[in-house]
Amino acid sequence: MSHNIAYSTADKADVLAYLGSKGDLTAEQRRRLDGMRKDAQAQQDDLDRQGVDWGLSIPEALDHLIAGRTDSEAPCSGNAYHAALQHIIDHNASDPAHLGTYSKPSTFFSLVDEEMSRLDVPADLLPHGYLYGGLPDDFPYVPYSMDGYPAIGHLPLARTKAAADAYRAVLDRMDQGFRYDIQELIDKLDQEHEAWEYATKNIDWYTQDTLFFKLT
Repeated sequence: MSHNIAYSTADKADVLAYLGSKGDLTAEQRRRLDGMRKDAQAQQDDLDRQGVDWGLSIPEALDHLIAGRTDSEAPCSGNAYHAALQHIIDHNASDPAHLGTYSKPSTFFSLVDEEMSRLDVPADLLPHGYLYGGLPDDFPYVPYSMDGYPAIGHLPLARTKAAADAYRAVLDRMDQGFRYDIQELIDKLDQEHEAWEYATKNIDWYTQDTLFFKLT
């Protein structure tokens, strides 16, 4: 089974505003929440058609997150919470872009991390670390998904240039089997840095600070 990795940019405060809000939201936030509920139900309907039962529905998980709880004892509650949280991110983020499709992305990027570590790329810039790093530290705890997917990762937009530069510096010394994928990652990080840098300097209302990764 292959897994897709997508990414989008958001202000993490916009996402956090829904977690534990207990419905205390602005009119615009409530409008977005309506969209989240519709998408959560559509995804749940698709799971139902496939006969997939996580023990906690995605709409129920979304209600839990809004209420400030992630205490379901369902066997796959982490899957439902991650799916619901991704809907919150999606409705507060830029349009998603595709990073890649991999048969075993965790294995691949673990090997990339080993290769980059050998070439002295700083540990906090290794891609597996942020692709599978979960949520920012100031987010509430969300149980892990059974079998690891869906998953959410993140990288501060302020770190995208440092990561791209570090990868570029070692690319020609990496194993040939990694170079295409890492060049793709470099290109995307460069694009996100350039867009972020321009927006922070020229758009007064712009507050996005985080690159969120979606692994399904």
